[in-house]
Amino acid sequence: QVLLVESGGGSVQAGDSLRLSCVATGSTFINYSVGWFRQAPGKEREFVAAISWSGGRTYYPDSVKGRFTISRDNAKNMAYLQMNSLKPEDTAVYYCAASGRDLQTIVRIVTTTTGTGMDYWGKGTLVTVSP
Repeated sequence: QVLLVESGGGSVQAGDSLRLSCVATGSTFINYSVGWFRQAPGKEREFVAAISWSGGRTYYPDSVKGRFTISRDNAKNMAYLQMNSLKPEDTAVYYCAASGRDLQTIVRIVTTTTGTGMDYWGKGTLVTVSP
């Protein structure tokens, strides 16, 4: 089992940057793919980014591609989400998640189904972007 705790959320202005962090404890972190999701008020949870267990491959939806970067440091059991050029529509609670599935499977799940492909979830961190 993996325990995930996010940090780094806050209130910023449009155009600013934020870096979210996720620390994992409990199990061997390198065994898991990692994803970031978000949920805005009144909306369904949305996929934001995913990274393979090694960190060598990543995937983003068009809504954040070119602005967000996911990374991980397996030696520190950490994952990150660098968010640049933030927009008011990026306002949401951001969740870190881990999966025993490989990245290709996760991408198939998030792009073709309503599922997330994730096994473990953090409690989330709030990001608010003002115009």
